Amino acid sequence: MIKRAQNRIAQSRWSLPVTAIYGLLLFLISGMASQGLWLQLLILVASTVMMVILNNNNSLIRIYSRMVSCSFYVVVLMSPFLFSSINIGIAQLAFIFSLNFILRAFQDKQAVGWVFYAFVAIGVASVFYVELLWLVPILWILLTTNVLAMSLRTFIASILGVALPYWFLSAYYLLIGNPQAIADHFEAMMLWQQPFDFSMLDIHRGLTFLFVAILGIIGSVHFVAYSYQDKIRTRMIFEMFITLEICLLVLLILLPQHFDVLLSLLLTVVSPLIGHFLSLTHSKLSNITFFTLIIAALALTIFNIWMP
Repeated sequence: MIKRAQNRIAQSRWSLPVTAIYGLLLFLISGMASQGLWLQLLILVASTVMMVILNNNNSLIRIYSRMVSCSFYVVVLMSPFLFSSINIGIAQLAFIFSLNFILRAFQDKQAVGWVFYAFVAIGVASVFYVELLWLVPILWILLTTNVLAMSLRTFIASILGVALPYWFLSAYYLLIGNPQAIADHFEAMMLWQQPFDFSMLDIHRGLTFLFVAILGIIGSVHFVAYSYQDKIRTRMIFEMFITLEICLLVLLILLPQHFDVLLSLLLTVVSPLIGHFLSLTHSKLSNITFFTLIIAALALTIFNIWMP
């Protein structure tokens, strides 16, 4: 097998440290530091560490590679508008925690604790964006079909997990004398304002969405074509990522007013897919594609940060 520049970079132990330095420099020179967005950066670092753990614990790439976490770090930095709200970072971090916990339950119908923690994380994310509760039925299906951990006990654990943050939230609103706030919170789930209306999105979000969709398509097509080379467990995990990718794309179309938070979740599931492609391909075409994607990501990052 020919080892091209793409493969040397993808398999290098310096890839993640260099990417981290790139992110810090970008944060400093872009003005995000002067805007006091340090907490958002810390949340991004925590999310990237959790992506490393997700990769390591589940052997997403069958060779040594940090492309999953590097891809995640680069595409989030490519979307500086996501830093406008701490809530988006918290929701993304909670979603990554949920994926880590739910995959710990693989083929274990007695893994009540891991399933409970996974859905607590989804419940926490939904406190900030209640629309994310639409992911719960999807996760139930994936828990049955891909994680193979659905049972009566884990199903009940998932319900209790989602409900736990709301027990505390309800107590808080009762304490301040505003119980109606909980009803208003859940009512927002039923508001489907202007589906398919992308006119509310600016050119930065439009181009970012297009680029991320291309990354998702490249990663998904590559995995489906070469999935036979991976273990059954890895295939089932990546099929879960592809399913979540499709569902999040549908939600983005139906709920464009929640574009930023849904995009942050989409970036999370697209990163393993494109990381798999970048790490395991070694043709001349893939080498060209590798550097083309890097240049495109850098160009889009510059455009999103410095162009009004």
